[in-house]
Amino acid sequence: MITSEELMLLLTRDDGKPESAFAQNTWGYAAANIADLVIAERITLDEAKDPRLTVIDSSPTGHPALDAALARLERKDGAKVSSLVTDGKVAAQAEIVASLQQAGVIEVEAKRFLGLVPEKRPIRDAGPERALRERLGSVLRGTTATPREATLLAIVQSLDIAPKVFAEKTGGMSKKEIKARIEEVATHDHAGETVSAAVARALQAMNTAIVVATIVPIVTSTSSS
Repeated sequence: MITSEELMLLLTRDDGKPESAFAQNTWGYAAANIADLVIAERITLDEAKDPRLTVIDSSPTGHPALDAALARLERKDGAKVSSLVTDGKVAAQAEIVASLQQAGVIEVEAKRFLGLVPEKRPIRDAGPERALRERLGSVLRGTTATPREATLLAIVQSLDIAPKVFAEKTGGMSKKEIKARIEEVATHDHAGETVSAAVARALQAMNTAIVVATIVPIVTSTSSS
């Protein structure tokens, strides 16, 4: 299961409704796909504060969501990460949903009443999400994180819903403690070894971009009211 699929499970309640308003946005999924493509050495980022992305290998990854994201990034080669995390085609959300449905993990209930009742994705097989939450809960409590686990935790934190998503798996950790642990995980694993520099740089850039994408609409709305 790729990172964006895992993210969708974390951001979707068992009844198929989104965990929060921010969970309906595509930013996290775009960030997850970009991170997975960095880990797969299909793309690279330069060292600027808002890095530009370069496709170094456009061959298929074998997963429809990552392949759709990679095809879009190839057309946007050289673009800044800040513009890519808000790109719905990089998020490839339809491909993520289709993959999880095909695997029997979720069901898809189509929109009804001319879209007034939105699509829902109730969980069909709770096993994968249960195992995922156990694994991430262990990381938050101190076990070693893989680059993909670090990616997933950092994205959930950037959406500002980590305490809510992991409430049952953190052993009573405070919001401040959860944030501190995720920041630690995003740069080092539990053994003190630095997470891949490319992945760490990608996480930092994408987290900043997600936070900006989250805040700007709120600020704009407040200013115009």
